[in-house]
Amino acid sequence: MQFFRFIFQTIGLALGQIAANKARASMTALGIIIGVGSVVAVIAALTGMKTFVLKEFQNIGARYIAIDGNVPERKRHYMKWQDAELKLDEVKAIAANCPSIEKVSPVWRYPYEVRAGERTVTGVRVTGIWPTWHDVEQRSVIKGRPFTSLDDESRRYVALINDKAIEELDLNKDPVGDEIFIGGRRFLVIGVVETKSMGAMFGGGDARTEVYIPFETAVKLRPDRWINEVGALAVSPEKAAEAKEEVTWLLRKKRNLKPGEENTFEVRLIQAFIDQFNALAAGITAVAGGVVSVSLLVGGVGIMNIMLVSVSERTREIGLRKAVGAKPSIILTQFLVEAVVLCSMGGLIGLALGQALTLALQQVSKQLEGAAVPTWAIALAFFFSAGVGVVFGMFPAVKASRLDPIEALRHD
Repeated sequence: MQFFRFIFQTIGLALGQIAANKARASMTALGIIIGVGSVVAVIAALTGMKTFVLKEFQNIGARYIAIDGNVPERKRHYMKWQDAELKLDEVKAIAANCPSIEKVSPVWRYPYEVRAGERTVTGVRVTGIWPTWHDVEQRSVIKGRPFTSLDDESRRYVALINDKAIEELDLNKDPVGDEIFIGGRRFLVIGVVETKSMGAMFGGGDARTEVYIPFETAVKLRPDRWINEVGALAVSPEKAAEAKEEVTWLLRKKRNLKPGEENTFEVRLIQAFIDQFNALAAGITAVAGGVVSVSLLVGGVGIMNIMLVSVSERTREIGLRKAVGAKPSIILTQFLVEAVVLCSMGGLIGLALGQALTLALQQVSKQLEGAAVPTWAIALAFFFSAGVGVVFGMFPAVKASRLDPIEALRHD
């Protein structure tokens, strides 16, 4: 009980000293305030960016597998990119022979001029898809109907469009049954695909006109083109790695690649990207936190300097207290508590500054809307600032506790 009374009295004395020297205390704590505020703001910004990126990955799904052709560096002087692109028979083989793959869909894409009535839009991304594309890409039809296997096999001139296409082509709000012209050919609109919000990192950003046609119809229009990309869904997130191995084995066999020969294709798992990004984000957070923490050390040096000045100014007081029986440990604790209180107050103000900067970051960029100060960052900043007070306040406190009372009383 007596110990706690002493601590509270010491804290009160420390606050009194700070109040008596407001300007000096403010300048001393400035380094701590800036350091803590910077650390908190940087961690909040990185947390917001991490939230944004992971949300983008989640939009695709943990089961998603991207398959694409790739020319190894050692083959680039004699192998064309077109030769490495996936062939339709390879995609069909993946769908038929990979048990860990639930659905697969090739994508054929080419820019066309699209016209409806008097409205014409150039450079529209017209995409040829299988009926399975909706499940693979998680893009449902909100009006009308999706493509069927009969649409694809019969190479029908039917199309799906998105909301932006309705707006730019000035179609009816329910455009099912309307006609559009793609590259001069007449197509019947049979449905509207939902516009899925995707970030710029995945080629999205602002919504744009999208037109979808059956895959075989797209090939019929431009037989000289090749498959742009292939998306697949594993039967479950746990089977994604197994699905990747099955696809890799199958494509190597189809392409007659010998053991040790580099793959002429890529099979990428979204979960692998997530794991890599989490590791990268943790490293960036540690490095950035370490860099801005330098200001905390600078603030600690300032604390030490001001406490040494305080010891010099209060030498007679220290001598008097020792003369009436104060032990060295009491003197040491008093000055140490003063340093910790000063640093802790700076830390609290720094936390408030960091929170204000976080709110500002949320308004500055869409990618940082999820910026937030995690609880562990608040605890780390506060205890680190208190720790700075202990470390840098120790030397002045020890110096004060070791003063000779007779010499201290003689001090002018």
